[in-house]
Amino acid sequence: MKIKMSNGLKKFKFLAKSKISQLPKGSGVYAFKKGREFLYIGKASNLRDRIRNHFQQPAYRNNLFINQVKKIGFIKTDSEIEALILEANLIKKYQPKYNVIWRDDKNYFFVGVTKEDFPRIFWTHQTKLSSKIHDREKMRKFVREIQYVGPFVDGKALKQTLKILRKVFPYRSCKTLPKHPCLWYHLKRCPAPCLFEPDKSSLLQSTILSARIKREIKELSQRNVRSLMGILRGKKIQVLKSLKKEMKKASASQDFEKAAKIRDQIKALEKVLAHTKILFETVDVKQRRDWNELQKILQKILKTKRKISRIEAYDISNIQGQEATGSMITFINGLPDKNFYRRFKIKISGKPDDIAMIKECLSRRFGHPEWGFPDLILIDGGRAQLNAAISCLTFKFKQPKVLALAKKKNELFIEGRKKPILLKNLDREIFDLILQARDEAHRFAISYHRKLRKRVLLE
Repeated sequence: MKIKMSNGLKKFKFLAKSKISQLPKGSGVYAFKKGREFLYIGKASNLRDRIRNHFQQPAYRNNLFINQVKKIGFIKTDSEIEALILEANLIKKYQPKYNVIWRDDKNYFFVGVTKEDFPRIFWTHQTKLSSKIHDREKMRKFVREIQYVGPFVDGKALKQTLKILRKVFPYRSCKTLPKHPCLWYHLKRCPAPCLFEPDKSSLLQSTILSARIKREIKELSQRNVRSLMGILRGKKIQVLKSLKKEMKKASASQDFEKAAKIRDQIKALEKVLAHTKILFETVDVKQRRDWNELQKILQKILKTKRKISRIEAYDISNIQGQEATGSMITFINGLPDKNFYRRFKIKISGKPDDIAMIKECLSRRFGHPEWGFPDLILIDGGRAQLNAAISCLTFKFKQPKVLALAKKKNELFIEGRKKPILLKNLDREIFDLILQARDEAHRFAISYHRKLRKRVLLE
């Protein structure tokens, strides 16, 4: 059975709840229905696992409606970003009862764009500021000057999406234009409209040049914002068609530099929409299976009978080798224990060398037997980082197992295996556990790195 959506939205396919095993494993949006009423709409990176989790491990919120569900609808998407956007559009259209009950307007997220020569993009919790703006004319002006897309339920995924799309379509985010280009410009994440301002002592020729630069930056800013907001409205195909049309137009007028830049944007956008991971449904501590069960799965993956209780994850953070830091975070029985977190200020100087830095961290860590020792070590990186970690395990007592997780495809390199395995093919809770450990190590490393950089700047 298919239900057609209006306003260009995709079609739901419906199954009886007894046929969960027939659901696809890819990303998409799902809906629970009772008759014609939508009870709940959600998104998932793995539809089958997420929907099965609602029924097999229901949280207290699920118990409000789970027994009322008669049909399960799903829409597959090509990417997790599309799932996030489609979920927002469907919730806005159908206002499902149990989505609305859990949240009010303040807890939803919106993306706003200003109507300026150099538009600004930002995210916010709410769009209605009538309580703050009492002047009716000012309110009309406010509504005219800002357009919103939303509501989005998952704020974390939305922020990650904006961060990723900003690499493809650099945009302005500052409220007022600074006098000098900021860090976003140097990271190539902003077209820097502040650049066009001519120097006070400039000649007429320089002023004319500045006017041309201003026009080019204005055109680029508006095109990037149109494309990004089009993606957030679910108009991926139209955005790609528009970019290809502009690329051909630039090529026909022999502006090959502009055509090449648009071509690179198209390639980058297609890659982002196909491969980006933003939906990591974390497992509630109360819902997580007993650690003994997860331990058995890990033992099977690692081909070991040794007990696995303590997991340590390591990461390195630096910019061109400057103020390099390393982190060690510890999970005990699947849960983080901050009493065993450690951080290292890397002593190696010169060019950045992740392998040498990993070795330094592990060598210094294993110089502290009073900290206790891990059963499993997780390194951020690939085969080279895995081998570097193994070379540091020179002590005579029990050797911990070593894993390395490569970011690009989330490939898991395992000690003693020639080929890596894809993390997505593992048990969902093992998938969540490894990603959580890797991300926590990264967060801890980069927070220390930023602290050191700030200290240097203040000196």
